[in-house]
Amino acid sequence: MKQLMSGNEAIARGAWEYGVRLASAYPGTPSTEILEYIGERYPNIKAGWAPNEKVAVEVAAGAAYGGSRALAAMKHVGLNVAADPFMTLSYTGVNGGFVLVVCDDPEMHSSQNEQDTRNFAKFGKVPCVEPSDSQEAKDLIGEALRISEEFDTLVIFRSSTRISHSMSLVETKDRVEGTRELGLKKDPMKFVMLPAMARRRHPVVEQRLKDLAAFAETFPYNKVIMGDAALGIISSGAAFQYAREVMPSASFLKLGMVWPLPEKMIRDFASRVKRLVVIEELDPFIEEAVRLMGIKVEGKELTGLTGELTPEKVEMALTGKSSAKSIGSIDMELPLRPPNMCPGCPHRATFTALKKNKVYVAGDIGCYTLGALPPVGMLDNCLCMGAGIGIASGLDRSLGELARGKAVAVIGDSTFFHSGMTPLLELAYNGGSTTVVIMDNRTTAMTGAQDHPGTGSTLREDPTIKADIAKLADAFGFKRISIVVPYDVKETEKVIAEELAANEPSLIIARAPCALLKTERILPDKPLKIDADLCKGCKACINTGCPALEFVKIEEPKEGDKRKGFSRINEALCVGCRTCFEVCKSDAIQEAS
Repeated sequence: MKQLMSGNEAIARGAWEYGVRLASAYPGTPSTEILEYIGERYPNIKAGWAPNEKVAVEVAAGAAYGGSRALAAMKHVGLNVAADPFMTLSYTGVNGGFVLVVCDDPEMHSSQNEQDTRNFAKFGKVPCVEPSDSQEAKDLIGEALRISEEFDTLVIFRSSTRISHSMSLVETKDRVEGTRELGLKKDPMKFVMLPAMARRRHPVVEQRLKDLAAFAETFPYNKVIMGDAALGIISSGAAFQYAREVMPSASFLKLGMVWPLPEKMIRDFASRVKRLVVIEELDPFIEEAVRLMGIKVEGKELTGLTGELTPEKVEMALTGKSSAKSIGSIDMELPLRPPNMCPGCPHRATFTALKKNKVYVAGDIGCYTLGALPPVGMLDNCLCMGAGIGIASGLDRSLGELARGKAVAVIGDSTFFHSGMTPLLELAYNGGSTTVVIMDNRTTAMTGAQDHPGTGSTLREDPTIKADIAKLADAFGFKRISIVVPYDVKETEKVIAEELAANEPSLIIARAPCALLKTERILPDKPLKIDADLCKGCKACINTGCPALEFVKIEEPKEGDKRKGFSRINEALCVGCRTCFEVCKSDAIQEAS
């Protein structure tokens, strides 16, 4: 039966069809939906959110060690977090099939960098497969598991935003269980990587890579499509679809396994075409390998090193002109929609209180990262998940009086459980006067409200433990722990001032559920309104950055009215969080009828 599926939906289906028994992930665009689909549709797969990507890989590795087929999923930067177990898994091998799905984000639609995961495959000496549509996304999960078991290695399954989120038809099949015997098998020479054992495993890894390179020559998803020999294109993934769309008569070597590469196949293809071009997104990964073979090839000088490819870009690169149009392109100018926190977001209230205290804010990855943008403008740095606490602590301890009472770290609850616990412990251990604000909105909001160890609910909404941040901090040795409701801006502002003045580490938990959570909602859903006659036009409310607020210019002022305009609330958007009410000095904001 054929069904229309997104790439992520097909990956989830592939996990089920090919006998995956356990799946683990931390949410991150563009990979998030993989585990959501597994959780929703395939109850015979043990599936759950992990606190971070490193733990997700470790949990899946445990399942694979026991002979189960296992899957871990993450976005590209998640593999940085998981790099430690990933690199050594290459040495231990896996027993049961283990596929590591990593979704790259060319163009940085929702990421802090562009990163090409194929480099990790080469770095870790493991194979990497890459689908070009949803059917291949499903089928290659099965191939990746088969390769994993045959060569005793973890296999990277590289997707990208365009493959993960676009849809195409998929032929579905019944589930087939893995063939490995399940159980606890003792084999310390293989699975305990003490130096003496690891030295014996390294030659195994190198030989495996040679064997995989030979296998790649016959891998059925590496295939030649001969057309006009005047132009030969080597490509993979979404880039192959773009090139095929705009140059349908050209010859193609389409790669389904992008590491190790099939050298004989590439040499043979190159000998059959007059002009050889590699079309690939991000790094010149295939191009450089082809050059090292001594083969003349064109590539990144045509397509560039950054951003996402499109049919227009590929046609322009190959012909110098383009008649192609993206399916989504339209001939009209759309109004600008800068990213912003939602109406009623508790983070806005916390930032308003922080702004009053004129602090330097070390930020983190989450909805609150949007607090860096005007008019809020309250993040002074943001490096990666979990980094804010360490950075604020480093500033505080290195600058002494220059930073004392000014350095604040902000981090969300999900990010705290992901990678904020260890820097918080470091702060308690090494001291200083840093104040940490955990913006606890009871969910992983940035990726669509997934649960985490602090919510009391699993992926499948079963009740579970609710990790207590305050008790954790107490166990770490924090003596100053405060819990505030950020919508009470004045009280939050006061607590922040008190903790900044303390000459020791302090923790403030600013707790209020995400405004989009229906089940834990504490907002009254009673919109506010502004009395235009009382509004002085100071824009204090506008500067909170709430999208429910707008400033109306006065074109023809009344006699004696020196205002340039007044604020107005869109009652259809307002959820009554009262942050604007808290900052208004003219008593112009009231409850709407």
